[in-house]
Amino acid sequence: MPVPIPTPTSAAGRAGLAAILNDPAHALLAFDYDGVLATIVEDPRNSPPHPGAVAALARVAQLVGSVAVISGRPAQVVLDYGQFTREPGLSELVVFGAYGRERWDARTGEMVAPAPPSALDEVRQELPELLARHGVADAWIEDKRAAVAVHTRRSADPAGAVAVLTSPITDFAARHGLHVEPGRFVLEIRPPGVDKGQTLRSYVAERRARSVCYTGDDLGDLPAFDAVESMRRNGTAGLTVCSASFEVAEVAQRADLVLDGPAGVVRFLDALADALTADTKGGAPC
Repeated sequence: MPVPIPTPTSAAGRAGLAAILNDPAHALLAFDYDGVLATIVEDPRNSPPHPGAVAALARVAQLVGSVAVISGRPAQVVLDYGQFTREPGLSELVVFGAYGRERWDARTGEMVAPAPPSALDEVRQELPELLARHGVADAWIEDKRAAVAVHTRRSADPAGAVAVLTSPITDFAARHGLHVEPGRFVLEIRPPGVDKGQTLRSYVAERRARSVCYTGDDLGDLPAFDAVESMRRNGTAGLTVCSASFEVAEVAQRADLVLDGPAGVVRFLDALADALTADTKGGAPC
C-alpha cells in the first residue's frame, strides 16, 4: 500500500504540494546533494548517495517537468559521487555546481565550468598559516576548485573551532574579494555574486515552471528558500523542504515540511512518485 505524503505545516506549503500533484508536468523539483541525497560524512571526499536516493529521484524525474541538483560542490564531483549518469530515468537531470557557477545538463552531456578567480590561489597558500595562528591547525582544508572550504567536523571541538574561525576567515576572504558561506561545521570561501536562490529562480524561469519545490539541509540552502517564498508571492506555487539534522535548526524552522534526513527524503520521493503514478492511472493523489 502506498505511503501517504507527509503534510506541510503551512498553508502555502500545502498549496505548493497540491500544485505539484495537480500539474506535475509544470513542476520543478530541486535538491541539495550533501545532507539531502547523501548522508553527511566526516570525510567529504567520500560521499556516496544515500541508499535508494538515486532510484527514488529517477522515479520522480519521470513524472514531473524538471529535476535539478544544486550543490556547493563542483558539478563534476556531484556527478562522480552521485553516479547519476548510470540511472536511465535521469536523462533530463541538470546539476548545478559551485552554487550555480557550474552546470551539467544530461540532455546534452555538456559541462559549463568557468575558471575560478585567481584570488583562490592566494587563499590556498595563506589559509594553513591562518588556521595555525588561531589554534585550529586540526581543521581540514578542502579544495573545491571554485572554492576552498575549512571543515572542523574532525576537530577536537567542532563548534568551538567554527566560532573561533568565523570572524578571521570572513575578514581574510573579504581582503581577497571573496565571500564566506557558513555551513554544518564548515566555512567555505568562494566567489561572490551567485547563490542557490539566484540559480533556482533562473532555472524556474528557464523551464517556465508553475510550481517549485526545493529541499535543503544547510545554511547555504536558505537563499533557495527565500527564492521559493518570493516566487510564491508572485504567483508560482512553492514548497520548501528540510532534510533535518540536529546541527542546523534554522533550516527546519524555515521549511514548510521537515523530513528525517536523507532517509526521510527517499521516503518522501517514493511517496510522491506513488501518488503521481496513482494519479496517472486514475486514482486520487494522497
